[in-house]
Amino acid sequence: MTRIACLLLIALLPGLLPAAAAADIKAAQEIFFEANRAYKNQQFRKAIDTYQTLIADGFANGHIFYNLGNAYYRSGDLGRAILFYERARLLIPRDEDLKFNLAHAAGQTLDAPGDDRGRPAGDFPGLDSVNLFEAFFVFALLNLGFFLVLGTRLFRKTEWSYYAVIFLTLLIGIGACALALKWYGWRTDNRAVVLSGELDVHAGPDATDTVLFKLHAGTIVRHEREEDAWALIHLSPDKRGWTAANRIERIRTFK
Repeated sequence: MTRIACLLLIALLPGLLPAAAAADIKAAQEIFFEANRAYKNQQFRKAIDTYQTLIADGFANGHIFYNLGNAYYRSGDLGRAILFYERARLLIPRDEDLKFNLAHAAGQTLDAPGDDRGRPAGDFPGLDSVNLFEAFFVFALLNLGFFLVLGTRLFRKTEWSYYAVIFLTLLIGIGACALALKWYGWRTDNRAVVLSGELDVHAGPDATDTVLFKLHAGTIVRHEREEDAWALIHLSPDKRGWTAANRIERIRTFK
């Protein structure tokens, strides 16, 4: 969905829903445009707070995450800019503006990119360019087509329907594999972003433990687990340790 389509949807929804829901959408619409005005007027802190209000009220989507990333970037907060760009990429992975801004922001991080293994979706051609809902929707359409053609063959067995069933069966098999990989990648996405400043990574979950290495704002790491106020992370197989959990934030925190 393009940004124009998103704006049209926000504008039309109040007239399509019951009164209570329409009032909520109307209020969200006003908050959305207020945040956009604040950003346009370079009131980036106000824009951030207003977009965060929308998210807290349950109106999160890829475009709001993208706008929030822009506001954080313009306010000088590289870590949170990359965090919200990455959240947006989970939902609108083909957005060219998002891809450009994310690449630009990532190019300003101080640490070398980490190990990106464990992302099965990346091994399936084209799967990184669709979100989980789109993958499920395409799979559902393939199944619908299959059963429609199969139903047609119950009344009239034609040659084209025979080959269509075979073709759709193959596509459904491929689609099932792709959807399973996409879902698994979504559920096991344990990436986190270093939020700000310079971050010490220790040998154990204690500030007195040896500092193994340092990370900087915007670096993406893998979050393994937490113990009290500490998180076990790794950047690569040879860079693994403990850091303060409140200095990083998981990318996939929403359902």
